[in-house]
Amino acid sequence: MTTETIPTALQLRSLVKPEGVLEVTLARVDIALPTDDEVLVRIEASPINPSDLGLLFGAADMASAKVSGPPLAPVVTAPVPAAGMKAMAARIGESLPVGNEGAGVVVRAGKSQAALALLGKTVAVLGGAMYAQYRTLPAAQCLLLPDGASAADGASSFVNPLTALGMVETMRREGHTALVHTAAASNLGQMLNRICQKDGIGLVNIVRKQEQADQLKAMGAAYVCNASAPTFLDDLTAALVATGATIAFDATGGGKLAGQILGCMEAALNKTAKEYSRYGSTTHKQVYLYGRLDLTPVEFPVNFGMAWGMGGWLLFPFLQKIGPEATQKLKQRVASELKTTFASRYAREVSLAEMLQPEMIAVYAQRATGAKFLLNPAKDLESPADF
Repeated sequence: MTTETIPTALQLRSLVKPEGVLEVTLARVDIALPTDDEVLVRIEASPINPSDLGLLFGAADMASAKVSGPPLAPVVTAPVPAAGMKAMAARIGESLPVGNEGAGVVVRAGKSQAALALLGKTVAVLGGAMYAQYRTLPAAQCLLLPDGASAADGASSFVNPLTALGMVETMRREGHTALVHTAAASNLGQMLNRICQKDGIGLVNIVRKQEQADQLKAMGAAYVCNASAPTFLDDLTAALVATGATIAFDATGGGKLAGQILGCMEAALNKTAKEYSRYGSTTHKQVYLYGRLDLTPVEFPVNFGMAWGMGGWLLFPFLQKIGPEATQKLKQRVASELKTTFASRYAREVSLAEMLQPEMIAVYAQRATGAKFLLNPAKDLESPADF
């Protein structure tokens, strides 16, 4: 097929202006017909993940955001502090599409067998710019959903499921046998619990509130530690002794928690050590920071010997590292367990225009547990283009 232009469609875009203002708009963009190995997907569901919020709002002060324009074409503006402008330097003046993943129906396909096989099918897609009514992308970036699965079922098929599976795969590849996860009551944390229960892997969950601990325990989690409890460090050490966990994935990214985890890992290892070493345990202890819910500096006393590591972990570099064959195996597991292990729950479904309403931003921008939103770009805007 040619790449002729077809009717425009709406796409959400984020711009940081040189004068220190964030501007989020709904723009009309041209959509190219798919080439031989591509498909055109009508996006019907896309999750609002924390990683999406980082691109959507950047370092802007969303508490000071203002909305103007008509109801179906709102414009959100918010100031960006001077310190935030330094962090945003690489994107200043560049209008960026938002949305890592989504799902929808393939409405046009190129000539290749792989593309034509998806025509009319509901697929999950990964490739950015998913906060839009339509998305053209390679057929290879689509995951065919099981019969009976809706776009909403498959909207979160990549970021959270592959992150959870990637953590378990990293644990195995680095020689650990159990793991620790923070912010564990999140949608991702609940998936990780189901994976570990299904695979027989020891998992220590760290949460901030007792109601979150109660929620995870009701879901079958064996070890849940409340970071706000006065007995937190003792509880964590006991859970580490019981599981033998020596690798952790920390979503908070700042503050004292990463150091506390390493310290408790050392304390747990010392409880079972057969001889004293002035250099601490020789067992390697590892904490990976994969989020920045806490923007303060990482603080830790070095009370965990010399066999330890702290670093960053991101999904897409990990997938590149393990290669396409191993990545495909993870994707196929997601597809086969879409409505069980990898099921996602959403607090609310919103349209593109509703997503930019101040009252909606005030809720989903908090990234609170149980407040995950699902975007439906086809909802209550206008009739979809005829393809």
